[in-house]
Amino acid sequence: MFLAMDTVFDQCSIAILDGSGQVLSSQTETGKRQQTQQVLPMIDAALSEAQISFADIQAFVFNRGPGAFSGIRINTAVVQALSFAHDIPCVGISSLQAIAQCAHQKYGLTEVYSALDARMQQVYFGQYELKNDEQAGRAVMQPVLSNDSDSTEQLLDYDSQTALNLAVVGNGTPLLALDGQQVCHEDVHPDAVVIGLLGIVQFSTSGGTDAANALPRYLRNQAWKTLKEQGKA
Repeated sequence: MFLAMDTVFDQCSIAILDGSGQVLSSQTETGKRQQTQQVLPMIDAALSEAQISFADIQAFVFNRGPGAFSGIRINTAVVQALSFAHDIPCVGISSLQAIAQCAHQKYGLTEVYSALDARMQQVYFGQYELKNDEQAGRAVMQPVLSNDSDSTEQLLDYDSQTALNLAVVGNGTPLLALDGQQVCHEDVHPDAVVIGLLGIVQFSTSGGTDAANALPRYLRNQAWKTLKEQGKA
């Protein structure tokens, strides 16, 4: 069993899936102001609905970002605490990969750019394509590797152009300067089920990590600072 959670996409979303990807429990509450109060009761409710306990969980799967700093912090802190308390490994999933996977499930796209509004005149951006994971027996959207990095995830300024004429998905789509022929889907909203499915594949391939190494990914190095501390007006 896998317990997946997301508080990064302006929501509190919890899901429990078995190893085959079947959903045993899923609930999403929109809005981000009550996430700290919602997340633990929602986890308890999901365990109750699935009629399991923490002892049945193989791994916790969480949205590691990039995205809203407060949402990443809540997500990561809860996963680290539960992982440490119950000695259960963690699997961190990229928010941009989740957007790509959701776009594949909703629109059948097999290669996309994911774009998530990062505020401050920038978007979080990455390239993904459908690949078959033989060990997991499932095809999922995986990052396209760049020549000098293990990921294409990066920050782009508003009105940037893309290198390729690929479909662009996510709420950062309208903030880029796109070719008129590019397919665009702004209305792509991943939940914990999507996070969980990606986590099952990653866990089957490379396993999980302990609480100390269940780390967030911000991309913006000064994400924790105030606008004034960042030297912005």
